[in-house]
Amino acid sequence: PLGEGESEELVDALLEEAPLSPSLRAALLETTEGNPLFVEETIRMLAEGNGSGAMRLPDTLQTLIAARIDRLPAAARVVLRRAAVIGRTFWAGAIERLSPEVSELGDALEDLVLRDLVQRESRSTIREEHAYRFKHVLIRDVAYSGLPKSARADLHERFAGWLAERAGEELLEIRAYHLDQAAGLLAELDGPVPEALRHEAAEALETAGRRALAREANRSARTLLTRAVDLQPTLARRYEAARAAWRLKDLPAVATEMALVCDAAQAAHDQRIEGRALTALAEVALEREADVPRARVLASQALAVLEQNDDEGRYDALNVLGTISWWEGELTSVERYAREKLEIARRAGRKDMESGALTELVGVYRSRLEDERAEPLVARAIELAEESGSLVARAWVARIEGERHSRAGELDDAEEGFAVARDLFAEAGAATDTARMLNWLGFVRWRKGDLPGAEKLLREAVRTLTPLEDRGTLVETQRTLAQILLAQGKLEEAERYALQSRETVGSRDMGSRATTRVALGLVRAAQGRDAEAERLLREALEIVDATDFRWAEREPLDALAGFLRSRGREDEAGSYEARLAELAPSAAPIA
Repeated sequence: PLGEGESEELVDALLEEAPLSPSLRAALLETTEGNPLFVEETIRMLAEGNGSGAMRLPDTLQTLIAARIDRLPAAARVVLRRAAVIGRTFWAGAIERLSPEVSELGDALEDLVLRDLVQRESRSTIREEHAYRFKHVLIRDVAYSGLPKSARADLHERFAGWLAERAGEELLEIRAYHLDQAAGLLAELDGPVPEALRHEAAEALETAGRRALAREANRSARTLLTRAVDLQPTLARRYEAARAAWRLKDLPAVATEMALVCDAAQAAHDQRIEGRALTALAEVALEREADVPRARVLASQALAVLEQNDDEGRYDALNVLGTISWWEGELTSVERYAREKLEIARRAGRKDMESGALTELVGVYRSRLEDERAEPLVARAIELAEESGSLVARAWVARIEGERHSRAGELDDAEEGFAVARDLFAEAGAATDTARMLNWLGFVRWRKGDLPGAEKLLREAVRTLTPLEDRGTLVETQRTLAQILLAQGKLEEAERYALQSRETVGSRDMGSRATTRVALGLVRAAQGRDAEAERLLREALEIVDATDFRWAEREPLDALAGFLRSRGREDEAGSYEARLAELAPSAAPIA
């Protein structure tokens, strides 16, 4: 809102040629409370009423706009309300179709322009159609509210028909919206939705939803496809709606919907949908239930069901099997699955998938401290991600760049990389991956010494992940938050999160089984429970030693060496510090 002085300046400027009485001017300023639109609309109402001091000022902006609309000439009022059905922007040709009783449409539109209710647009998204725009969305909303629901439904459907004729498939998403509005309004009136409208709306919503998935607008896709299922459920639509939930990592929804889709696909002998549903359920079993054996069975079943030429379906199933191997610390298996994915991606000509497979290989080689094998792949992964235009592929390469800078101690560059990845994942609606980037950003802040900032980021990640029920990511958030709280002396809360992480971790998630022991071991050391602390830290090191995670050995080695040295056991500490130096002599310090 404007300040008092700014409001007075606006009023004086608008009333330069027709000043108000002092009392009416004061009432106007008090009522409008600095809202510039309210000021402008009130003055226009007064001007249209010849500035009568007897006119009562409306209490709200909506009431004022409704009063202005009610006083319009009949033709202008009809045009304005029907334009409101179309949206903030509308076209003269559409109004002509919706208002055949208005004989002088040009005059009515000109009247609305002169009254400053609508404005001409210099460009139009529909060729050879003059476009107009409501001056403010609130004017459009008030005009729309002046129509009964039955009229709105009829006008939405008729406009969708006009749009199909004039724009074809180009503005399909807008047409789908209007058909959906028509069907929804009729349903609200407790009347049956005509079958032709139901069918047309569902088809348009499905096509719009598939397009949204293709451009990674996954939240929009979920809304569109769920509505298509509501109107006219088919197996394909139910799968696509569930796939959108899968993209959003809404594991509870995926668990319920994909189970039903899988059964229906099996009954219909649809191998493509059955195989992909099995893959989604495998991911749910892994990330939500931490059930590695079941996840492996489901992903293997998916590969058995899917046709050899279903490149995307097989790539996704291999991706789940690769994630299982990451959990188990079997990087040789991860590498094998990544190479199979790489072959599929190249055969399919999918640059986004190829970039993803290369990114995974980079992760494998870095985890085994084989940087000389990793770095040549990075540039190609980045190039492919950029060429593909995929939000998610670009996010993953930003992440691996962030990790590279973090390892080198280049914390500002690391923070920038993780922030880019976070924003791209968020744009795609990939909530779990967005939270992972919050974890990394929190870790960088921690290393920079900004403990309150790190804590804030980790708490945000906890809030994001809890309703998604992704145990595989939540566990790392909980244990990292515990360590950040411990570094600030918040021992009681640190203990709570460390214990929660031990409850969350899956029995086959080897990396997190180690890190959660480190977190709780450090808490126990701070509490003076040395025997338990030492046991937990040694267990963490033993777990990592049994995997291929060479880089991950650093954290338990550092924690155990620090604990032993703090207890006066310098010789024992020295042996672990020597291992740590040998493992990564040029690496940046651990937080």
